[in-house]
Amino acid sequence: MAILIDEARWWFQGRKWCHMVSDASYDELIEFADGVGIPRRGFQGDHYDIPEEYRGDMIAAGAVVVESRELVRRLRGAGLRLSPEQRRARSG
Repeated sequence: MAILIDEARWWFQGRKWCHMVSDASYDELIEFADGVGIPRRGFQGDHYDIPEEYRGDMIAAGAVVVESRELVRRLRGAGLRLSPEQRRARSG
């Protein structure tokens, strides 16, 4: 399956962020993130928040660029999308 990354468009603490997901499993996503040095604190239960300055490295490592709507559609289609409450419980 695929690791997906969207455009960096969300501002938080003076930085732009994007999202990175797997359309296959959380394990695939965590393994990919570990392999490219993304700290686990970036894991938000069903996705990683990635600062814009690291996005190019994720793409070079194999993440596939998709629009945000496509990313969410594929996450839902795989049955991996969590509600905000579920994400807080998993990431905390």
